[in-house]
Amino acid sequence: MSSSSSVTEERRVRAFLSARFGKWFGEEARRRWADYGFMAAFVVLVLIAASASDVFFTPRNISNLFRQIVTNGLVSLGMLVTILTGGIDLSVGSIVALSGILAAGLQAHIPLGLAILVALAAGVLVGAVNGFLIARFKLAPFIVTLATLGAVRGAVYVYSEIPQVPSNPAFRGILGGFIGRVPVAAIIMVASFPLVWLFLNRTTAGRAIVAIGGNEEAVRLAGISVGRHILLAYMVSGFFAGLAGVILAARLGISQPSVGVGYELDAIAAVVIGGGILGGGGGGAVGTFGGVLILGLIDNLLNLFAVQTYYQQIFKGLIIVFAVLARRKEG
Repeated sequence: MSSSSSVTEERRVRAFLSARFGKWFGEEARRRWADYGFMAAFVVLVLIAASASDVFFTPRNISNLFRQIVTNGLVSLGMLVTILTGGIDLSVGSIVALSGILAAGLQAHIPLGLAILVALAAGVLVGAVNGFLIARFKLAPFIVTLATLGAVRGAVYVYSEIPQVPSNPAFRGILGGFIGRVPVAAIIMVASFPLVWLFLNRTTAGRAIVAIGGNEEAVRLAGISVGRHILLAYMVSGFFAGLAGVILAARLGISQPSVGVGYELDAIAAVVIGGGILGGGGGGAVGTFGGVLILGLIDNLLNLFAVQTYYQQIFKGLIIVFAVLARRKEG
């Protein structure tokens, strides 16, 4: 039997199995079962937390939980947009540090509002550099953003080797404050998710970004500028990482040049838990919010039981491997 005949026969067998059993064992079914598994894990985590700790459902702990997930929530939104294009952004942690230290340090020399705008613009600029290099020169997103991760981190230390303390009390009073018992930072984060959902599902640019990850060549043949939308995706990622850095500096009341190391791991984990597929073709704002909550619950539980932080990294690494395996593309 020739090789072409064997390939044809294999395709026929796979097509038959997919049609007959795809509902239960196919690629889409595997992803659906993964979603069910993560939803079940979320419920189990809540039940464990409620039964094992008397303080978990207290208003103070719930408020702390939402304050703790703000940074990862915002960074994960930007990471989602880049993953939807089939790329990735490893520079988000360094952007968090850059924006935070600019917002904290510049307010001693310029008005607070302008300092925040400069910090956010810096994040968008780094994202634009990433997007331009990836779109214009067809460079691998992993390599480009890995390079900017190091370059931006170096720029942070060039600006200041020591922590910067905000000089304007309104900075921490507003962005690090509360409305009633609800943190302002949490309100900003929660409001950002429906905005990104609307962007991805109700705007031409957002739908183009999603389509690029599914089939870039088809998008190009449809007359849509792939390069411009990839550039936009990385600018969005830079903006949300910058916003996360500004809010983190306000919440802590200090900005460390070393902050943000490893944040890209948390963001990738949240996206893949929420249904994101590395390489494009899946993911959404609602699922990403669920992923952020699951990671926040894990961190919160381990903190309540005084478990060392390196166990958290082990869990996140295992979660990423499981999620990628469950949602991998066949072919």
